[in-house]
Amino acid sequence: MQGHEYISYESFGRHFFEVAVTEERVGAAFAAIAGNQFDMPPMVQGPGKIAKVSANVTIKEPKVTRNVGDSITFDIHIPLLIDLLIDLRIDKQRFQVDGDIALSATARAAEPLLLIVDVAKPRPTDITVHVTSKSIRGELLRIVAGVDGEIRRFIALYVNEEIDSPQSQAAQIIDVAEQLDQTWTGI
Repeated sequence: MQGHEYISYESFGRHFFEVAVTEERVGAAFAAIAGNQFDMPPMVQGPGKIAKVSANVTIKEPKVTRNVGDSITFDIHIPLLIDLLIDLRIDKQRFQVDGDIALSATARAAEPLLLIVDVAKPRPTDITVHVTSKSIRGELLRIVAGVDGEIRRFIALYVNEEIDSPQSQAAQIIDVAEQLDQTWTGI
């Protein structure tokens, strides 16, 4: 065919990845969970299980940065807001939390013809939180009970479970051959 500049299969594959796996596409996949709001059911905590902790969590729009090198990787930041209530039976303390979940992902190729966006599971240290209370008693409770660390631990656990969910696992894999079969109309 005339009018085309031919390239190697290797160059085509690299170019395909750079065009197919963009910040916008990865961001859109994570945006599917953005705006989600969920309630954390009350859990008993602390010595003697005297505290009951519940929360309402709002996940905001993710911010995605693509890094192109030997691999194509992504830094993903998902802001969140949490309305947290600690019920100590004799006293209830409410906390406002804003935070950020830092995730990383790598675009990978797999057999037979799969494009995988491999999302690494976050650790509690990948979660940033800023906790505020409206009372001195609440601030003391926050410090003594290690509320900040518990919030980071819970969020990391929740996100890890979401990454392992069947829906998330399926969303991380694009079967390129299947997509071609669906769109190829022949000659």
